[in-house]
Amino acid sequence: MDLPLERAAIDPTRETFKALFSRVPQEGPVVMLNLLAFREQAADGAQAPARTGRQAYAAYSEAVAPLLARVGASVQWLGDAHHALIGPPGEQWDEVLMVSYPSRDAFVAMIQSPEYKAIVHHRTAALRDARLIATTLRR
Repeated sequence: MDLPLERAAIDPTRETFKALFSRVPQEGPVVMLNLLAFREQAADGAQAPARTGRQAYAAYSEAVAPLLARVGASVQWLGDAHHALIGPPGEQWDEVLMVSYPSRDAFVAMIQSPEYKAIVHHRTAALRDARLIATTLRR
């Protein structure tokens, strides 16, 4: 299930998913930090009429909201990204999103659910680049 290089920064790979289990504690809340860069045109040519990456991500956000609620997760922060003061040259993000899950396993349960698999195509079509970083509160 290895992904083509251009999708490796959009969807988890087998290796990054395995590393989630070895690096992120099983117990306690996890906040997923999302850095999002949208495509000008969503990569879902079959969609009529054509939509932007932001529109495709909005469809994903609407569809994922009940799935988040089902596992006890919630959006903690959403904001526009304007400028990376420190970062690789040319790296630009459109939005920053932080979603809190009650545990690592709650996140995993959501993304492995048939309901999530049925909607994730909106996210994939929307993004030209992304980062998804699992974080925990320092104790």
